Amino acid sequence: MDKGMNYLAVARKAGRLAIGEKNSGAAARSGKAELLLLAADASDNARKRAEGFARGGKLPEPVRLPYTMEHIARYTGKAGSILALTDKGLAFRFIDGLRGEDAGLKQIADLLYEKDQKAVRQRKEAAAHAANKRQGKRRKSV
Repeated sequence: MDKGMNYLAVARKAGRLAIGEKNSGAAARSGKAELLLLAADASDNARKRAEGFARGGKLPEPVRLPYTMEHIARYTGKAGSILALTDKGLAFRFIDGLRGEDAGLKQIADLLYEKDQKAVRQRKEAAAHAANKRQGKRRKSV
């Protein structure tokens, strides 16, 4: 099993992977999806639907995987031609492990990296704010 399949298996176990057209479409429409993926043997109709989900959810173009639906089912436990990763960090690490020298994947990886870093900053700021509220930290008067 390579890096990409490891990340898909981890995402599935963590509940951060939506598999199938219905689940992936719902994740994209609700704004929970970060990245849409297409199996290597997905039909043209599935590709068009995934592109529509991506446009509707303001996501990057769906990424065509080098894995077939059978290969995906073997490692995730469920077959589907469209998959949606709903975690920013996992989506970035998955694409980073998959990209190699592909320029299109590099652009998507850069976009996902920026989203991941923004989420990390927001979590740190929220934790600092909560700590300040508990401790009653005040601004210095001028």
